[in-house]
Amino acid sequence: MTELQMDCALDLMRRLPPQQIEKNLSDLIDLVPGLCEDLLSSVDQPLKIARDKEMGKDYLLCDYNRDGDSYRSPWSNVYDPPLEDGSMPSERLRKLEIDANHAFDQYREMYFEGGVSSVYLWDLDHGFAGVILIKKAGDGSRKIQGCWDSIHVVEVQEKPTGRNAHYKLTSTVMLWLQTNKIASGKMNLGGSLTRQIEMDAQVSDTSPHIANIGRMVEEMENKIRNTLNEIYFGKTKDIVNGLRSLQPLSVQQAQQALKQDLAAALQKRNAKTEN
Repeated sequence: MTELQMDCALDLMRRLPPQQIEKNLSDLIDLVPGLCEDLLSSVDQPLKIARDKEMGKDYLLCDYNRDGDSYRSPWSNVYDPPLEDGSMPSERLRKLEIDANHAFDQYREMYFEGGVSSVYLWDLDHGFAGVILIKKAGDGSRKIQGCWDSIHVVEVQEKPTGRNAHYKLTSTVMLWLQTNKIASGKMNLGGSLTRQIEMDAQVSDTSPHIANIGRMVEEMENKIRNTLNEIYFGKTKDIVNGLRSLQPLSVQQAQQALKQDLAAALQKRNAKTEN
């Protein structure tokens, strides 16, 4: 029964507005307290922004850079609030993490022209794993509001030779938009999409881990962006066009009557031909 409840809860959360995930998740946990840990670990929540006072840069908060009640900044590698024994990446991985943060900071600026990005890496037995986070909120306009949150979790299994690696990427994008205009009123669009991909690639000076992961993230975001555009904006446009017509009702009725007359005439003609 618990497994069925979990499946129903996850399906429900996928269908509710992403901008209200925190409230809906809290209400759902109150209803089914036994699923608390499973829900918190399975449901992606909108990313929150913190400020690295030492470096003067913003970074994103998630479970992957949290230890207890403290969060680690990717820029200074320091926990806030301070934590003496917080988990840290190895020295080799920390260097890779620094380079990855600078690379995806440029990627974010090129594609989103603003927002905040953060990359966190941690060691595995035969490689490493990491998460790439990107958040772009609206410009504060009262007429159009919205937010894009993308969470890319990557697992890298390095081959014994060190020249090849297997990459597994799981990407989740949460998008919501809200318009509030006098002419059209208030309208909400929102949802989340999760996709997964795996591939093997060579690792070299010309094709390092960051480049391989970057290509996967770029391709995945483009695919998800196109899918969201087709589902949310394309379908919404079709619905609006179906509800509202630029032609007067009398013209539509005349066209429909003409179609019916033509269909009836063709049926009579076919009947005479058969006889």
